[in-house]
Amino acid sequence: MSASAGPGEALESFDELESFDEIVSVGTRSSRLGTVQAFDPARGLGLVSGLDCAVFNFHATAIVGGSRNIAVGAVVVFTVVAAPTGRYEASCVHTVGH
Repeated sequence: MSASAGPGEALESFDELESFDEIVSVGTRSSRLGTVQAFDPARGLGLVSGLDCAVFNFHATAIVGGSRNIAVGAVVVFTVVAAPTGRYEASCVHTVGH
């Protein structure tokens, strides 16, 4: 990736992205780019919103890389999957730049 964040550093805004297509190509065809809107580390629950303003719940176990914590406002790539409850949720959440 040619984004300005170095290895192990997350991007702080979409302005730091040089190529949207380059970022989305990291994941599957259904990957979405968005930001973490809220995250409660005690409960392990969070919200992520995509560029289309759709908001999805996610659990800490959906964070890629073994971390169970993610910063609010972090730019992320995620996929949307059907949850056991019948609603859609974010899965495979990983910060851009990691």
